[in-house]
Amino acid sequence: MNVAESDARLVARARGGDARAFEDLVRRHLRAAHAVALGVLGNPADAEDVCQDAFLAALERLEECRDPDRFAAWLLRIVRNRALNARESRSLRTGEPLEPGPGQAWIAAEDPARDAERALLRERLLAALAGLTPAQREVVLLHDLEGFKHREIAELLGTSEGAARVQLFQARRALRRLLESEDRGD
Repeated sequence: MNVAESDARLVARARGGDARAFEDLVRRHLRAAHAVALGVLGNPADAEDVCQDAFLAALERLEECRDPDRFAAWLLRIVRNRALNARESRSLRTGEPLEPGPGQAWIAAEDPARDAERALLRERLLAALAGLTPAQREVVLLHDLEGFKHREIAELLGTSEGAARVQLFQARRALRRLLESEDRGD
């Protein structure tokens, strides 16, 4: 894949039957899709399932993408809708995944103390994220993990840019409170 190749060009190639072009779109947008699904569902395994389902739906409906330059927003709306449907239709499993998900690669311990500290921090953050509402979790993951701009988040959530900023502010404040209460042992 040409690094500078636009989403629109990849969509055009994929519409023409180029499977590699769609694979490139998947690679390019998988992290963001997973962040959206995880924000809605709160469970990495469920988020992976929804992402796979959403990418398959996007491939099947690629001709429906009216503005290929905005493929990412179109795809993430599909992911979000699928995640919301999944949340409504099944109760979420509790427990830790047996295998790492995207962005959670398990690496052989080179520094056990550092690895233990990171594992503890990851547990604390996941627990605090689980304490947020799905909307708060989604905004924090999209902005702080995936680097989405407020305008992009607003478009994805179907709200104004100002409302997206307020949601992020409130989500961060809630996250901070959850982490601070854990530090105090509340």
